[in-house]
This record gives sequence, structure tokens and C-alpha cells, in this order.
Amino acid sequence: MSILLAHSLIRDVPDFPKEGIIYKDITPILANAAAFQEIIDHIVESADTRLPDIVAAVESRGFIFGVPVALCLGLGFVPIRKKGKLPYSTLSESYALEYGIDSVEMHTDAIKPGQRVLLIDDVLATGGTASASARLIEKAGGIVTAIVFVIELEFLGGRKNLLGYSVDSLVKVPS
Repeated sequence: MSILLAHSLIRDVPDFPKEGIIYKDITPILANAAAFQEIIDHIVESADTRLPDIVAAVESRGFIFGVPVALCLGLGFVPIRKKGKLPYSTLSESYALEYGIDSVEMHTDAIKPGQRVLLIDDVLATGGTASASARLIEKAGGIVTAIVFVIELEFLGGRKNLLGYSVDSLVKVPS
């Protein structure tokens, strides 16, 4: 399935969030129902071969894609959030940032042992958040069937941090 319309709508925003960075803005995709549907359909179609039991997505833009995919597949949804954002007992997993360490969390009862989990996020950059999220799922006893991204910034080499996982990206940005 082609995602040409969605790809054409990704907007480059120079010097955001800081000088020298070209931010890949997905909001024009979200404003276009056909492009948004194109992405959801593509993820759902690829998920059919992976037979997930549940869908997980990473805060916050991953939620935008994860929730409709879960609904289309008739599955539940697990939010993976930044530290301190969930109200119940949580599992936590840390990952390195350029300057420091951050953590992601999910509820202790969100994933049952042996559940097959489709993990979704909007952008694969360095792979730190996705890798920590996958480890978090595994810590709960889940099995990551695939990690799906809308955009992959290939020049940052994030796939190297996701070795051993099936990784799909709909739009690849080489530089």
C-alpha cells in the first residue's frame, strides 16, 4: 500500500525546537482525513500478519496513531508515558538522552504475560524511546511483534538501537 499523500504532506520546519534542527511536522497529515486514513490503513494492514493481542503507543504523538489502529483491529490500547504521568502502579524503563537520562512508564497491569504487542510511535530518530518502550513491554511479560513508525530519520541511525525487533517505517528520510 502506498502512502504517497501522507508523505507529501510532511512539512519541514527549520530551527525547531532549536537552531540547526529540521523538524518533521505531521500536523498537515492529521488535518487531511484521506492522508490520516492512509497511514492508519497501512499500519492495520501490516498488523494483520503480526497477530497482535494489544496495541501500545508512546506519548504523545504515538497515541494519535495507536488508538485508531487499536480500534480498527478490535484491540485494547496501552499508553506508554513519560515518568510521573500515570496514576496507578507503574513499571519504568530508563534510556539515555543527549544530555541525561529519561524514563517511560506503563501501568503494571497493562500487558499480561505472553500478550503479543504492536508498538507504535510517530518518529524513529535515535531509537532510545522505542527501545526503552520495547524493554518495558518485555519487563511486563509481553512479546513485541513489531515496532511501527510513521517517519524514520535514517540519518540518525535509530534502527541500530532496535536490533532484534521487527521495525517498519512508512516514510524514510535519508538526510
